[in-house]
Amino acid sequence: MTSPRTPGPSEGDMPETWDRVAADDRAADPRTAEAELLAEAGEHGTAATEALTGRLAGTAGSGASGTVAAPTRRHGAAPAAAPHGVSITGRSTRVGDRVFKGLAAGSGGLLLVVMAAIAVFLIWKALPAFSGNSGNLITTQAWRPQSSPPFFGIAAILFGTVVSALIAMLVGVPVAIGIALFIAHYARRRMATVLGGIVDLLAAVPSLVFGMWGLYFLVPNTRGFQSWLSEYWGWLPFLKNTTATSTAQYGQSLLMAGIVLAIMIVPTVSAVTREVFLQVPGETMDAAWALGATKWEMVRTAVLPFGRAGMISAAMLGLGRALGETIAVALVLNSGFVINPHLTEPGGDTFASTIALKFGEASGSPKGIPALVFAGLCLFVITLLVNSAARMIIARRREFTA
Repeated sequence: MTSPRTPGPSEGDMPETWDRVAADDRAADPRTAEAELLAEAGEHGTAATEALTGRLAGTAGSGASGTVAAPTRRHGAAPAAAPHGVSITGRSTRVGDRVFKGLAAGSGGLLLVVMAAIAVFLIWKALPAFSGNSGNLITTQAWRPQSSPPFFGIAAILFGTVVSALIAMLVGVPVAIGIALFIAHYARRRMATVLGGIVDLLAAVPSLVFGMWGLYFLVPNTRGFQSWLSEYWGWLPFLKNTTATSTAQYGQSLLMAGIVLAIMIVPTVSAVTREVFLQVPGETMDAAWALGATKWEMVRTAVLPFGRAGMISAAMLGLGRALGETIAVALVLNSGFVINPHLTEPGGDTFASTIALKFGEASGSPKGIPALVFAGLCLFVITLLVNSAARMIIARRREFTA
């Protein structure tokens, strides 16, 4: 007599029921679950995971509870089982990535080599300037390396370089940031496109054009302005002109050189800052709008903090151009080699303008070329120090990073 058949799951439900039962069995038996995971890793893994699979299999096989055989791949040869203790040796980068990394590292190293070569060349050529000079290289204001004995120093040209660059930064950087802010967040799209193109084209104007514009337009048309500054703002020592008795005697001064440099650095600073302002995340600005901020409050709390590091970097780029500008400053300034704190009085020299103006007569004396090379070495060191200081400021202040 046969016993009645126990009702089981329908044919359509059998796969689901079996999968559930199999899952319960795997949960109840950790060794079976581990074996299946190892098998799946062996089937779909790479060379690195194959080595790890072999190591796991060896570790499981050495346990006290039992052994688990290393799985084999279904779609290829069996993976090479690594013995216990062997580390993973697979590569996670492709050949192209390694080549690109090598090229990038080589380019950075080449740049360092070039800079080191420039420094060595300048020091080597400037060594004769350290001997036979009757003046002091740092404190002497005069520049007469062709006299007998030679008498020269960098005091006056260092003062003119620093002062003209500071004037350019004080005048040009705020204007450039304002232009970038207007183009990025205030102007309409069509107007922003036109203004951005004009600013970028302004950066392509040769420095000779700026120098001629400053000499033949800016200086003659600002004599009255300089006279007004000396008369009404002369209580500030640096704006007082103690030599001019008429408006016609105002002209080629450090103030005008600084204004010309400010106009020259505006395109560079504005272009870099504009691109930084355009990268501000929309979520940050939307959050400011959602809190009820006005346009200026949104810019002050969301845009400017995000772009602070970019603004500092752009300002340093502009400062580098202001420090090294040659022909424009040489045309605007009236050389004198005297430290004059009165910015509206004619006179002033910079490293770059001195090298350009004195190079022709320097070949006639043994100290002429070494003296100019020493001036170039000083400018090189100043530029490196300024850029290094800017990078240190950004690195030490985390809120400058976007």
